Amino acid sequence: MTTTVLAGTPVELNDEGFLVDPAAWNREIAQELARQNGIELTDRHWEVIEFCRKDFEETGRSPTVRRITKQTGIPTREMYQLFPKGPGILAAKIAGLPKPKGCV
Repeated sequence: MTTTVLAGTPVELNDEGFLVDPAAWNREIAQELARQNGIELTDRHWEVIEFCRKDFEETGRSPTVRRITKQTGIPTREMYQLFPKGPGILAAKIAGLPKPKGCV
């Protein structure tokens, strides 16, 4: 684990760059994490991020891409456009959640 400052807030990240404590997350941290991954957040990104956060609160697990697409109606192809190179992992990381189970 490493402590780093994101959007002026010290946070702990695990070895893969995920927040250790999802409660430390805020929208400014999300924007910073997105920028670090070459993403400028749009309303559509926020729709996914907010779904991920809500689903995590309800289930205690980060949603997979399949769950995100089924529950939000956002097509898989669009998920890859929004969060290139692994949409489930990248959406969870930006949402301040643990890496989804089943994602490599």
